[in-house]
Amino acid sequence: MATILLVGVELFLRGKLEALLPEHRFETSDGIDPPDIVIADIARVDADDVADTYPDVPILGFTNHTDTAGLRRAHAAGFDQVVAKSALFERTRELIDGLLASVE
Repeated sequence: MATILLVGVELFLRGKLEALLPEHRFETSDGIDPPDIVIADIARVDADDVADTYPDVPILGFTNHTDTAGLRRAHAAGFDQVVAKSALFERTRELIDGLLASVE
């Protein structure tokens, strides 16, 4: 079970992620243990702040496919994966498993 920190992710999307990945624990604020992965809504957070706060944690960023500037900002900030929101839900397990494999 991985701890996944959600940054800027609205409640509705959190529910969808929890349904798709029931074996993982989702947090919306820093807990006692560091997260294994960070998932950030690029449209709702500062990509540089997220990358600076979690330099040693794999970060998955998402936003609407039309937000090309946001996608570029997340890439430039150093996010490990940056996807359109639709891809996040189409490839959830693949994306999360790939990031978890990178920290093992």
